[in-house]
Amino acid sequence: MNWEDECYLLSKKKFRENANIISVFSQTKGKVSGVVYGGNSRKIRNYLQLSNKLFIVHTSKNENKFGYFKTELMKPISPLYFNDKTRTSALISLCSILNTLLPESQPNKKIYHSFEEFLNLLNLDNWIFLFIFFELNLIKDLGFDPNLNKFKEQTNDLSKFRKVKIDTFTYEVPEYLILNKLPENFSNILIKKSLYFTRNIIQNRFFIPFNLPFPKSRILLENYFK
Repeated sequence: MNWEDECYLLSKKKFRENANIISVFSQTKGKVSGVVYGGNSRKIRNYLQLSNKLFIVHTSKNENKFGYFKTELMKPISPLYFNDKTRTSALISLCSILNTLLPESQPNKKIYHSFEEFLNLLNLDNWIFLFIFFELNLIKDLGFDPNLNKFKEQTNDLSKFRKVKIDTFTYEVPEYLILNKLPENFSNILIKKSLYFTRNIIQNRFFIPFNLPFPKSRILLENYFK
């Protein structure tokens, strides 16, 4: 089965001497894995970086066979932030979470375009709040909506927190997430508590029940906001 598409690189691991097994998030095919022969050559290795946008040609004998990719760089993403540990951690985290939670070969254009939009806005000053909203929307798009709007109250203080119960868990939720508004002013404590909230939702809903390892890079991201 042959097809071609644009995609984002979610994971890679060495396979034999000069090949890689990669997982990509394709616009039309969803998450797909395959072999890149020559993936450890200098030319290909340099652009097989997590979150980079690739053009791929996929070849396999049939739908149920593991295929292989021919790859071409469309847009570098991760090299733009090699000197920024915080943004790099965010990119690695999202790629790892998507690679773990997205089902194989099931298209999800909504998540794809949401991910692409976040990557295009990563250079903004308020990027970390866009990251937090991406995680919250990802939770919804994967089929679990925490329905924060039912906790709405009239308030002008977007830096407040409120304890709410979702399923059997109690969370401390930032007011701006309940109101679905980006805060104009932000502090490290607001960012860290926001990250802690979305991380706990993701863990409690998706990772812990299925005994999946949670990305260390995502926890590291929180530690940058002290």
